[in-house]
Amino acid sequence: MIDENHPDEGVLIVPLETLDRRALPLVGGKAANLGELIHAGFAVPAGFCITTVAYDKIATQALLDTSLLRLEAVSREDSTRQTELATAIRTALCQTPLPLEVIQATTNAYQILSAGSPMPVSVRSSATAEDLSGASFAGQQETFLNVIGIEALLAAVQRCFASLWTERATQYRANLGIAPRNVHLAVVVQRMVEAAVAGVLFTANPLTGKRREAVIDANPGLGEAVVSGTTNPDHFVVRTTTGEIIERRLGNKQGVIQANPSGGTRAVEASTSSEQFCLSDEQIHTLATLGAHVEAWFGTPQDIEWAIDATGSIFLLQTRPITTLFPLPDGVLQTDELRVYLAIGVQQGTYRPFTPLGLSSVRYLSSGFLTLLGHPTPDLLSGPNFVTEVASRPFFEVTAALRSPFGRRLLTNAMREAEVHAATSFAQLATDPRLKPLSMSWLAVARPLVLLFARTRLPWYLLQALLAPIVAIRRVQRDVARLRCGFQTQPATPASASLRQAEHLLLASARVAFRVSPVMLAGMQSFALARRLLGDLASESECQSVLGGSPANPTIQMHSALWKLSMQLRGNEESLHLLTTTPAAHLARDYQQGRLPAHLQEGMAHFLEEYGHQSVCDLDLGVVRWSEDSTYVFHLLSGYVQMEESAYAPELQLQRARDVAQAMIETLSRRAKRMSRVRGWLVHWLLTRAHTLSGFREMTRFVLGLQLAQARVLLWPVGEALYQMGKLSEAADVFFLTFPEIHAALAGANLRVTVGERRATFEQKLGRRHVPLVLLSDGTEPATGRMAEQEEAMALRGTPASPGRVTAPARVILDPHAAQLAPGEILVAPSTDPGWTPLFLKAAGLVMEVGGAMAHGAIVAREYGIPAVVGVAGATERIATGDLLTLDGTTGTVTIAPKV
Repeated sequence: MIDENHPDEGVLIVPLETLDRRALPLVGGKAANLGELIHAGFAVPAGFCITTVAYDKIATQALLDTSLLRLEAVSREDSTRQTELATAIRTALCQTPLPLEVIQATTNAYQILSAGSPMPVSVRSSATAEDLSGASFAGQQETFLNVIGIEALLAAVQRCFASLWTERATQYRANLGIAPRNVHLAVVVQRMVEAAVAGVLFTANPLTGKRREAVIDANPGLGEAVVSGTTNPDHFVVRTTTGEIIERRLGNKQGVIQANPSGGTRAVEASTSSEQFCLSDEQIHTLATLGAHVEAWFGTPQDIEWAIDATGSIFLLQTRPITTLFPLPDGVLQTDELRVYLAIGVQQGTYRPFTPLGLSSVRYLSSGFLTLLGHPTPDLLSGPNFVTEVASRPFFEVTAALRSPFGRRLLTNAMREAEVHAATSFAQLATDPRLKPLSMSWLAVARPLVLLFARTRLPWYLLQALLAPIVAIRRVQRDVARLRCGFQTQPATPASASLRQAEHLLLASARVAFRVSPVMLAGMQSFALARRLLGDLASESECQSVLGGSPANPTIQMHSALWKLSMQLRGNEESLHLLTTTPAAHLARDYQQGRLPAHLQEGMAHFLEEYGHQSVCDLDLGVVRWSEDSTYVFHLLSGYVQMEESAYAPELQLQRARDVAQAMIETLSRRAKRMSRVRGWLVHWLLTRAHTLSGFREMTRFVLGLQLAQARVLLWPVGEALYQMGKLSEAADVFFLTFPEIHAALAGANLRVTVGERRATFEQKLGRRHVPLVLLSDGTEPATGRMAEQEEAMALRGTPASPGRVTAPARVILDPHAAQLAPGEILVAPSTDPGWTPLFLKAAGLVMEVGGAMAHGAIVAREYGIPAVVGVAGATERIATGDLLTLDGTTGTVTIAPKV
């Protein structure tokens, strides 16, 4: 066996049977997986691997270092330059002779495999960044079949080495952030299977994501016809729990690839379409069972290539993880019971993965909430069972709520305003017999609500907000001021005490949130009642316009403060020069060192004193706050000082939205008054309160973000202590541990290796584009009515969130850091959170993939009076930067102008 701790750095050839996954750096993903299959007892054609040592030798002879350094410096977006450099590297590898020792070692291994006679072999590339859980690189490098003779083998090996630098492989790695100098290539050489039938087997359905369904595509001859897509193969789907073949579709199988007697392959077109399946039921069941065993061995769904020879023997040719599947919570497949999960981070506007401490804090915050309900969790740090994590994102299991009539109604109604797709999914699942409602005692529902009301005084605060909204607003403002002033760090506090203080702060966050949230609830209920009273007298967009221009939104206040700072600095020549000529990262560094001009240094200090607890992805405790790294704020400030003051001043935009809201309140009240004087008065009373309190929909999150930032301040000394103890490589590593692990580290556990692995995993998961909002335990997502697929090619439909119509170029932004949004462009994003708000100043409109009328982006868009459409499925994929969009926030449509 290859020892990962003591690898033979000079080895050029290794037999496949000596390999396992630990040998990946030496032999690449494909060879390592084949070694695993052999050790698990599966039938794999005999062969050997030419290691990455051989590749490194030819790469050294080809003098690739300079080209690799240049390629590493190229931005991901510059595909032209990437292609130029990759072509140069590939040419150099093709023109450089294989080193003599590589030729000799390969010749000896081939003679042993073939017993001294020319023998057909397959030659496959095996890259170190290939066939991995996060990157399959399927089809990115070369494969050569039916290679006969040593000369042909050596030529194929050299072409495999060069294929590491094809255009598609180079760009694929660039998109994943894999550095050019960190990838190497080995070559797998195996006895060629004379396949009668071959194909691919997926151990989970790659189209639906459904686990426990094996999908098989099969065709006569070599499997290359299926892999390359040059034939229409037979198609089978097997339910692996029962062995039932639930789908079989006959292909025409007219494209067949066969081995030439002299070497190489040839494509043969069948003269007639076969009316018989190329696999028997027994073979289908055998393949499905094999696939289940392979999946169990690797612990994740697999994409397997297989072949059946003339004797009926089945060989596995390669296996790789199915990287397109979204993972499932641990242990969920151990039961047949349907479970439903809501991506709470996505629902709150955060697509990014959470750090381990961010996920741990979600569990702890949830423990605090359950304690208020009278259901304290046995282990506060581990949190309640309904909190789980998938792909480093927090999910809440909502199965129990959906099986309760009260819970289903509450959850669906809440999501109808906050996240339309989730509400649609829950409504659809209501008809699923597996989620049939269970009878529940009214006492089981009433008791926690009574406890919650008593402990938080929620009914009183709600009544106060309705009857005296200004008094309620001032009370909350005083609470926020006390939170700011009441928090003081004590540097001399022992690490264990600082940790306990942070945990206590998080545990108390739920109680603090319930002092703020009743004001938000009063506004929402006022709005809902007014809409009910108006009925058909008002459209949805007219009602939504009432919510614009609210003065109490803390996120808008933060944005306004940043704009005012930019206006002040515009009048200071030295500050203005620095902001327009110096990179934001340099400004942030100089600010931390106190070296900026007084106007800029003091202005930024005052802003961060009020809003330094904010950040993009502010719900993640592990995310750096603006007070720690102000690069993003300086980037925004640099853009603001160069904008026209009159056109984009937040006060002007808010005033316009406020004027529209007041006029609409009067209009709708007059309409209601025609029905009755009392109805008109009541509509006016309710809408006025809805407008006044609408900004408080952001206040609960603002307060929670403040407390998370305070907990983060308390945890820095803990990280410093662990670093000084040698348990972490740096103090910031504490945010890549969970709370229980921090306690263990303070007790002596060394977690440096754990942190290193998690940082690498976190970086990898940053690249995931799709995160399901609602996930089922069988791996599927409920159909959310992807209206975009039902529309014409150039039209998308979503939920109207802020009225108005605008035609402007699109700017697709996945991460706001260093985003270049030009004034007057339409912002297209997966979702947004408060950290995105400063971008709204430049935006002519907003399109989001998720969200509802009460989502953060929708609220801010209404405050500024810019049109917005949310819940546009696939928007960031269907729309490209520069597309001319016509966005109608009244009807909820987004039209893409045809390209000329």
